[in-house]
Amino acid sequence: MTAWIILLLSIFVGIVAGKTCSILLQRAASHGGKTPIKFFLDLAGPANLALITIGLQIGLLYISMSPLLKTFFFKVQVLLYSIAAFWYAYNLISIVDTLFHQFGRKTDSSLAIHVAPLVRRTLRIFLIVIGVMFVVQSVFEKDISAWLAGLGIAGLAVSLAAQDSLKNLFGSITIIMDRSFKIGERIICSGCDGVIEDIGLRTTRVRTAGGHVISIPNASIVNSPIENLSRRPAIRRNFSLALKLDTPAEKVKLGLKIVNDILAEEGIREPIHPTITGKITSPQVVFSEYKTNCLILEVTYWFAPPNNDQYAAHAEKINLRILEEFNRAGINLANS
Repeated sequence: MTAWIILLLSIFVGIVAGKTCSILLQRAASHGGKTPIKFFLDLAGPANLALITIGLQIGLLYISMSPLLKTFFFKVQVLLYSIAAFWYAYNLISIVDTLFHQFGRKTDSSLAIHVAPLVRRTLRIFLIVIGVMFVVQSVFEKDISAWLAGLGIAGLAVSLAAQDSLKNLFGSITIIMDRSFKIGERIICSGCDGVIEDIGLRTTRVRTAGGHVISIPNASIVNSPIENLSRRPAIRRNFSLALKLDTPAEKVKLGLKIVNDILAEEGIREPIHPTITGKITSPQVVFSEYKTNCLILEVTYWFAPPNNDQYAAHAEKINLRILEEFNRAGINLANS
């Protein structure tokens, strides 16, 4: 009789301890950030179950049972502890949503938000399968070798059937983690030059300068070189001025001086002396080569910030100034 009273008291104490622990964890969660809240709240239910199981285990120590019955209750305890552990792990997987949403806000990527539910469900299904097999083998003492073989064959069949889809899915995850580009940036990839409009689970959509939308498989993007034009520190411009072949040396020198002076004018010089990798980059104007019908002056400079509209307006201003000054100085350009 005493043993049964101890068993009932142990179970009662376990229930009280479990409820108390659950309340304390919920209070502790209210004083933490989002991630600590998840760890505490997700632990409340499993901890409650684990403490009740401990109470049951202690109480059963005072009960006289046959070996068969002891084995049965031992397996029940293992089952309850396993449920508590996998329950906590199952709850913690929801933290994937928080992590992916935080990552999406940092990278301005909507793809992270789309991928989060898929990753969460996949991890939970995987955990459930592992949990069921663990219980079957540990509690019910069944051989799961055939199950594992069947899962392996099924997984192989699915992976072969959805090979391209899986490549693109893993490609999308790689894009998120690598952060080579984000929505709104201009890239050159797989022969396509355009602005990123959307990064999906299967494809990335790019709008070209002509207004067309091109969908590129994510697997192709991951396996191709990516040139992110939006992240360049400056736009490099290189152009040639072809002078007539009979232009005197004095006129060539004058042409070089005119171009250098124009590039140094107020309103023109400011954006073409950018600091790149800690050094100020100045324009270069040289008499570069002879051709069969002309003399070539090579002009190179870097425009920053790399805004295409501002760059085009600035380039036009330089072109007009060079044309004006060359006409004034009597320097003739060669026919193309």
